[in-house]
Amino acid sequence: MRTPEALRHRLNGFPRVRLGHFPTPLEEMERLGAHLSEELGRKIPALWVKRDDCTGVATGGNKVRQLEYSFGAAKAAGADTAVITGAVQSNYMRTAAAFAAKLGMECHVQLENRVEGMGEEYHKSGNVLLDRIFGARMHHFPLGEDEKAADTNLARIAERLKGEGRKPYLFTLSPDTKPTGALGYMQGAVELLEQAAADEIAFDAVVVPTGSAATHVGTLLGLRLAGYEGPVHGICVRRDAASQSERVRSILRLAEEMLSCGRIVEDDEVICRDDWLGPGYGKLVDSTREAIDLAGRLEALIVDPTYTAKSLAGLIGLTRAGTFAGMDNVLYIHTGGLPGLFAYRSALYPED
Repeated sequence: MRTPEALRHRLNGFPRVRLGHFPTPLEEMERLGAHLSEELGRKIPALWVKRDDCTGVATGGNKVRQLEYSFGAAKAAGADTAVITGAVQSNYMRTAAAFAAKLGMECHVQLENRVEGMGEEYHKSGNVLLDRIFGARMHHFPLGEDEKAADTNLARIAERLKGEGRKPYLFTLSPDTKPTGALGYMQGAVELLEQAAADEIAFDAVVVPTGSAATHVGTLLGLRLAGYEGPVHGICVRRDAASQSERVRSILRLAEEMLSCGRIVEDDEVICRDDWLGPGYGKLVDSTREAIDLAGRLEALIVDPTYTAKSLAGLIGLTRAGTFAGMDNVLYIHTGGLPGLFAYRSALYPED
């Protein structure tokens, strides 16, 4: 039976470290909705936001949900050291460093140079500053778009740590590894549907960023397992739509295998849109700047250039295109990313 309660029972079989602040708020973005309705000269659905920027740990964000299960697995394995790779301004690494500090574990972060041409503030402020504050050991990796090479080098770091008597646990994001983090957004799907039921809201569509794909996969599979059948739109933040769709489908199969649930999501249910990606990961474009401006001025929401501004631009763009015509309520999942915004001050306000 596909219900939130049945999914919660299934998730109880996986180890979890509970550090997040849940449930996160569910709010209507009334001023943004009114702005777009006036601009378009027509009625649009009510636009809602699931405030996963408020998950609590180290300024919050979607990685908190993911890492509760990843660190649960690490602790169950007896690990005393977290070894993780990601972009220089990775929210994932910042949150992992915070989890490790809270749990008394050592943390090693490998910073991949994914965004070329960025200045000192990008490489030293924002999430990088927080990594240092949480006590993470820094390792720099010159490549930015070679996941296999990054994971190989991460394994070398882990081997050195083993030689020093540590018990490392590797946190990798490549599409052929067990997607433990996706469990966090299956739990998030349960939370969301229960909140919606309590508030008597029925969501006709969901919009979420899609990058490593743990959030996208967890949301889509979790919603299906909990009985929700509406579309889940993944807004690309790193790859083109074709490449990202292939990645999401691959990780979905691994997640279904992990849950022993059989095939739940069909290939054609995977929706990835790259219209707001621009030249690539972490690069500002006009739609990104507009999303940052509208979110701040109309809703006092903070969105970052890498993930949430691009996915919010996707929500705005799909609304303008009439994708949600005839719908009553559309949900946007705000996945956080506040610290990374400070690394883009010069790019956002070059005149200062």
